[in-house]
Amino acid sequence: MNNFTISIFDHKIFFEIVCEIKLFSKFKIKHYEDLNLCIKHAEKANQLVVFFTNLPNKIEINNFPSILITKFSVPKKKLSNKLREQLKMPFSILDFEKKVISLIAKSEFKKNSLINLSGYVIDKNERKIKKSYLELKLSEKEINFLILFTETKEPISRNLVLKNVWNYSEETETHTVETHIHRLRKKILEKFGDKDFIKNNDRGYYI
Repeated sequence: MNNFTISIFDHKIFFEIVCEIKLFSKFKIKHYEDLNLCIKHAEKANQLVVFFTNLPNKIEINNFPSILITKFSVPKKKLSNKLREQLKMPFSILDFEKKVISLIAKSEFKKNSLINLSGYVIDKNERKIKKSYLELKLSEKEINFLILFTETKEPISRNLVLKNVWNYSEETETHTVETHIHRLRKKILEKFGDKDFIKNNDRGYYI
């Protein structure tokens, strides 16, 4: 949490107040007047952005944690992002601190749930696989199966999949693995157009 930055957009007085309050001494505090630069930096680093705005509709939904401080209620669609909160003026500094701590915790949890796999991102928390702007909802078994590929560079045998994903013994006679992989390949092909996502040879399955 200590490496998080609280970035305050376009409100110099609030920035100066936050800098002086001991509650926030464990954070880096930055002030931005350039919105595009603020968003660019927030997307690349651990930053929570505070927006003061009377026009909440003008603030796009982003993937970094943010707090909208307004005089009016923010439309629900602008709060659909789990990393966005609202504070209505006037507000107490303790309420602001609670929002900051909560959002940083959510951000850390989300970051720890993401796994890179051959150009894709697996979101364990949301049970999704993503690439560019596309995403696909998967079952718990499918997610657990794909995570196996991140734990080794060697092909994964059918028996290993049975044991680690379905908790079956090696002697179990079942076509569960083959059936699920066939369905998963079909889903990946339809969503991402990837014909070669899951390959196999005589040693097992690989990506």
